[in-house]
Amino acid sequence: MAAELDVSSLAIITYPHPTLRYVAKPVRRVDAELKKIAEKMLELMYEHHGVGLAATQVDLPLRIFVMNSTGQRGEGTEQVIINPVVSRPRSNEEAEEGCLSLPNIHGNVIRAKTIHLNAFDLSGKEIDVDVSGFEARVIQHETDHLDGTLFIDRIKEGAAAELAPELDAMVTDFRSRQRTKAMVEDEILIERLGVWEQRYC
Repeated sequence: MAAELDVSSLAIITYPHPTLRYVAKPVRRVDAELKKIAEKMLELMYEHHGVGLAATQVDLPLRIFVMNSTGQRGEGTEQVIINPVVSRPRSNEEAEEGCLSLPNIHGNVIRAKTIHLNAFDLSGKEIDVDVSGFEARVIQHETDHLDGTLFIDRIKEGAAAELAPELDAMVTDFRSRQRTKAMVEDEILIERLGVWEQRYC
């Protein structure tokens, strides 16, 4: 299977696409194509009015996400985060979250107010910072994506039950598209993800 990717074809996948549950592999090399992928991810993030987007959300198995806590191009700080490691969580707060892969679904999630982030940017420069507030929440949300965890996994049981009908509808729609061959078969999916792992991980 070819490892080439038409970057313009990248799109946000939605629940319950299996790549959303895939544990992304660490990136070992950065090339021009990976930089184009990161730029396309930023474009998609802004287009869909998000503040963060993980590679697994565009059906790639790479440990990388993009973010801008303002959600506005030209405002705030655009960041490309490679191989994030989140540690030293301090304090907790509960706030509502949504997800571009779960459109129109929201729920309250308890996360650490302050974290330590260790990662790298596209130039290979190390990121080694303490982060607080909303930016810390975004980082935790996107790092969860790279571990195959969705925010709906972290909401309270009662709230999760309330979302069940909407999630069931998404599953039904996904299965319908699978039956009409509009979706990639699982075996092909795993093979394709493996190609990208061999290239970058």
